[in-house]
Amino acid sequence: MKTLILIRHGESEWNKLNLFTGWTDVDLTEAGVKEAYEAGLLLKAEGFCPEMCFTSYLKRAVKTLNQVLDAMNMDWLPVQKSWRLNEKSYGAIQGLNKADTAAKYGDEQVLLWRRSFDVQPPALAMDDPRSPRQDPRYNEIDDSHIPLTESLKDTIERLLPYYRGTILPAFEKHDTLLVVAHGNSLRGIVKELKGMSNDEIIKFNLPTAVPYIFTFDDQMKLVGDRFLGDPDAIAAKMQSVANQAKRS
Repeated sequence: MKTLILIRHGESEWNKLNLFTGWTDVDLTEAGVKEAYEAGLLLKAEGFCPEMCFTSYLKRAVKTLNQVLDAMNMDWLPVQKSWRLNEKSYGAIQGLNKADTAAKYGDEQVLLWRRSFDVQPPALAMDDPRSPRQDPRYNEIDDSHIPLTESLKDTIERLLPYYRGTILPAFEKHDTLLVVAHGNSLRGIVKELKGMSNDEIIKFNLPTAVPYIFTFDDQMKLVGDRFLGDPDAIAAKMQSVANQAKRS
């Protein structure tokens, strides 16, 4: 049997402020640190033992992974980071309040920017201070691959080569892998694993810091998937994510 554990990062400072975050590198809140550590305790209590970890270049995911591993007393595990696991780029609306943006442009338009499959928000300019080109951690990326805005479709398309070419092949040497990333990048993995349609994936909400367990047989055929934790609390977290862009 093989196991893939997916975890969306814990609550970030901009999650708390209800801001579009995207590639902006914001930290975890105290609550986010706590829920990440609790996710690690839950994995440990359930007997999970990941052998290799993957995360993005963004500190909210990196620090969530660190808390999970600390709780499991497995800080020594190898970790591979990739920009391809970063969150969807929200382009020029990064840093804006979601409810205020909905009040200005309308719920329907903001819902399209947030949750349509192939509609992009307005793009950043390459020389905008918020552009990844202005951040040295992305010097390795060719300008043609720098995301100045993304739809969910774009996010999945830049994620899948890494998922298929790096994460999945790691199962050749390991039985259990842990991926800590972001709501939209992880939705790409979920869509791939479960064969979800475009309409199904845009309605799917990943709660913060809740381990999502996928189990495979030895031929890598999906056997089952489940969230760890209290079902009512998880459902409430999912609904909270869905409500973020509604005007107050």
